[in-house]
Amino acid sequence: MAIVKIFNSLESNKIYHGDSRQLLPRIESESVSLSVWSPPYYVGKEYEKDLSFDDWKNLLLDVIKLHYPIVKPGGFLAINIADILCFKDENMPKIMAENISRRKVSLCKEDILAVKKENPDWNRDKLAAHFGCSEQTIDRRLNGNNIRGGKYQPQTRVFLVGGLIEDAAKKAGFYLYDRRIWQKDAAWENSKWHTISYRSVDETEYLYIFWKPGITKVDRSRLTKQEWINWGSRGAWEIPSVRSNADHDSKFPIELPRRVIKLFTEPDDIVLDCFIGSGTTALAAISEGRKYIGIDKEIKSVEIATKAVESFNSYSKEPEQMDLMIGEIAGSYQSKLNY
Repeated sequence: MAIVKIFNSLESNKIYHGDSRQLLPRIESESVSLSVWSPPYYVGKEYEKDLSFDDWKNLLLDVIKLHYPIVKPGGFLAINIADILCFKDENMPKIMAENISRRKVSLCKEDILAVKKENPDWNRDKLAAHFGCSEQTIDRRLNGNNIRGGKYQPQTRVFLVGGLIEDAAKKAGFYLYDRRIWQKDAAWENSKWHTISYRSVDETEYLYIFWKPGITKVDRSRLTKQEWINWGSRGAWEIPSVRSNADHDSKFPIELPRRVIKLFTEPDDIVLDCFIGSGTTALAAISEGRKYIGIDKEIKSVEIATKAVESFNSYSKEPEQMDLMIGEIAGSYQSKLNY
């Protein structure tokens, strides 16, 4: 499989290997009608292992800034991201949470202190023998610590990214145009589990849509009447999650970029995804008769995306199969053709 090598400007309908910060300036000025992408989420993925939190923030800021020269006036930048992120932070104070509902031993700190008052020389082992529990339980009840290692782990921090993205876009020259909520279903393998703290299981992501000043063509004929009713003017989109991440561990369903592409672009417009991943945005662009440019710094992702596009394009030689594939993408969202 041939991976595209970059020499001059980037051509459409190709997927490029490289850092977006280096390749975005090679895209023709004011040629992109829509850029729709999902950045790294800074949640510990393999491709994020060399990024610090500041590195990650600077990556977002740089990529957004580099979009302004290449997006057409009146064009759009759409960023899909989970608005609340969770990651380990060495600088955050420990949250000592007594999870009473998960206790296997009905024992409280006051019980231990009462016995210890009567037997001041008893150590943790003697207290554990007295109550018929482990010495770790004694330590957790007295100190809120898990001596098996939990007390040495960095605390999990949560961070809202909406403000960061909006501020970066505004500084670049874009204006917030809209926000859509992607309501996912519990498609992951262990979807029956529930959080063990008061924090919720995150089942939504956001599409932040930014506008570059200029004339924007509004054409309701891009969508059918039923599409306008079902999602065109709706703020929350219910779209099933990808059923398998076997080939790539960060995939969104093809219906997500397809809707954005259909709303904000015309046939033959160029759609950009600078974190192309498994190639989903390129497939959505092809299915709607648009051109695409894909970029990814991971060679494995470029190979997966390139192969997906080749497979997808092969259906064009058999129109009936192509129509069936696009129909499955646009209708059921449950298609087995998730790349």
